[in-house]
Amino acid sequence: MEGQTNVQPRNQNQMDQERKPAENEWKSWQRGHVRNTLHLVSATAQWILLLACLIYLAIGSLQPSTPWSHLHLDKLPWTHIRYSGESIKGVAMNFTAHVGTIQIKNGSIMISCDGLYLVSLKGFIFFADLEEGDLRKLTLQKTDRRTSRALWEQTVQKRDNTVNLTTVLFLFEKDYITLWTNSSATIVDLSFSLVLQSPFNCSHLQS
Repeated sequence: MEGQTNVQPRNQNQMDQERKPAENEWKSWQRGHVRNTLHLVSATAQWILLLACLIYLAIGSLQPSTPWSHLHLDKLPWTHIRYSGESIKGVAMNFTAHVGTIQIKNGSIMISCDGLYLVSLKGFIFFADLEEGDLRKLTLQKTDRRTSRALWEQTVQKRDNTVNLTTVLFLFEKDYITLWTNSSATIVDLSFSLVLQSPFNCSHLQS
């Protein structure tokens, strides 16, 4: 009887030890599944928002003639920036080579009209101090009279240094748009475009 009593706890301990790896693997799978689901939901929401904006713009283009039909197209706010160079931690990228009608001062894109803007940002970013598992951020930031906030952020890892953004943003006159990194980095072949698609308040562009 005593021998049977000793065997039972040993068998129980062995079963517990065998069960723990399975439980840990199950919990790890659950966490990964939840994380993937959240990424999918976030990506779907972004595409729905972009699709809604494009539908709105398409409907607007079918409307009868409005005062905006007489905009001076040569003054329509837009800019296209090409940049390769260094980005200093805590300092806005100093864009100099650009074409378009939107003014750029000290790296800040100066918005002159309220409205929906099509934004495209593509290129490559390399952080010298980035180790395996580290995370760095590239931030598209808006500053107005009162506040400063991020419009978009991309987390950069060592194995993924590609920048690829296409979206629609509602911006206001006298907003300042800048691009930042939270650590010193090298920017390669950056293409940054911003074009007004649907003006809401832009009196100086009317005939």
